Amino acid sequence: MPKQPNILVVMVDQLAPAFLPFHGHPLVRAPNLSALAERGVVFDKAYCNSPLCSPSRTAFMTGCLPSRTGGYDNAAEFRADLPTFAHYLRRLGYRTILAGKMHFCGPDQMHGFEERLTTDIYPADYGWTPDWDHPTVRPSWYHNMSSVTEAGLCVRTNQIDFDEEVVFTAERAIYDYARGRDERPFMMVTSLTHPHDPYAITPEFWDLYDHGAIDLPRVSAGDVPLDPHTARLRHVCAMDEVVLTDDQICNARHAYYGAISFCDKNLGVLTRALEATGIADDTIVVFLGDHGEMLGERGMWYKMSFFEGAARVPLIVSAPGRLAPRRVGAAVSLIDVLPTLVELAGADPANGLAGPIDGRSLVPHLRGQGGHDEVFGEYLAEGAVSPLVMIRRGRHKFVHAPGDPDQLHDLDADPDERVNLAGDPGHERTVAGFLAEVAAHWDLPGIDRAVRDSQRRRRLVDAALMTGATKPWDYQPFKDATKQYMRNTVDLDDLEAMSRFPRVKP
Repeated sequence: MPKQPNILVVMVDQLAPAFLPFHGHPLVRAPNLSALAERGVVFDKAYCNSPLCSPSRTAFMTGCLPSRTGGYDNAAEFRADLPTFAHYLRRLGYRTILAGKMHFCGPDQMHGFEERLTTDIYPADYGWTPDWDHPTVRPSWYHNMSSVTEAGLCVRTNQIDFDEEVVFTAERAIYDYARGRDERPFMMVTSLTHPHDPYAITPEFWDLYDHGAIDLPRVSAGDVPLDPHTARLRHVCAMDEVVLTDDQICNARHAYYGAISFCDKNLGVLTRALEATGIADDTIVVFLGDHGEMLGERGMWYKMSFFEGAARVPLIVSAPGRLAPRRVGAAVSLIDVLPTLVELAGADPANGLAGPIDGRSLVPHLRGQGGHDEVFGEYLAEGAVSPLVMIRRGRHKFVHAPGDPDQLHDLDADPDERVNLAGDPGHERTVAGFLAEVAAHWDLPGIDRAVRDSQRRRRLVDAALMTGATKPWDYQPFKDATKQYMRNTVDLDDLEAMSRFPRVKP
């Protein structure tokens, strides 16, 4: 058995923890996730650092905020010189494997992974670059409301095709590891694209739910004031172009719940493979999401804001025999994953990193020894016209963007974020303290210039690369067919013996 634990990271896309049974949702069925939560450490206040796919994943892998890495949006290049947890664990003796979505943009499609089992579901080029120079122009390639208006049952989707391939290859990789001769521990990231919109799911998962029992949003658009950033998001996602019916909202939520159950089933496939191969006790399982989903709350859909539905994520770390089950109430975030994995792999994250990072190890939390209670966030993509930053600490969340009114929410007293306290004279000192912290922590004019410069460069480069013959960066998995199944380079009896699990003597 390896001295270092194997590490299986299972990531899902756009899953808000409020819709999970172990976070209190009364309808959603996720028995495998609930079992993982029962035997693991559950973080009740985990957040992404940028509520959009690619920036969140870059932060997750590097331990750094977007302003440090340049990972501003869904078409920002993930620079090849940025160390990731895959680089660090590979240096620590791990076999590093990726299956599924990570939305790497740019020529480097590995970022420290030794093996990549599938392509990505999203493009790797600069085609989805935002344009802060023209904030009123709605990008044709961005979200619209068809995901909601056309929500419901399906027989097949490209997302189902993708996720089933991801889970099949990841399950097979677990079996290949168990019957192979590589003595290194593995760190494998398996990343699904569900329950990301469009909201469509097959009868197997739709039929788990009584349609008449599907709950409507707790907070409607008319229940809360419309802040400027939300108004811009409504425009950029064409939310103002349709008037949704309750039936359409229920269809979308029903399909989303079914998609969560689809993810849960596939988590079960992977954990059962760990058990079947006898390596479950030697494997730490980390389950998390890249960002949340508003799912109609406040009249909003998708993500792109720092409201709880969009920014909060599920996070479970399960290591029976190593970590006692517990709930953690402190605020933590995805940039904390890199130093956590480095420490779980046996190294000291306070030393040996190639440069400064923004994250802090969660190991004290995992061991019940305290830890930090603080999250910093940045949103620098569609719907913004200047850097949008967030600080989450204690009972408060503070959101600031130059030109927009500040937002201060007391999440203990007001978990639905109905009341903005930023203009309340009774909270003037709290707001002033947060503003001073924002000024000390961020150079917002400098970030604004860097984002705009990056957008202009990428739009020019993209236009040039899409002219004439194109050579896309999308990852192309390679499989050496000469080493698969039955080949004359290996004796048949030996091949069958090596491929069988449990192993038999050749």
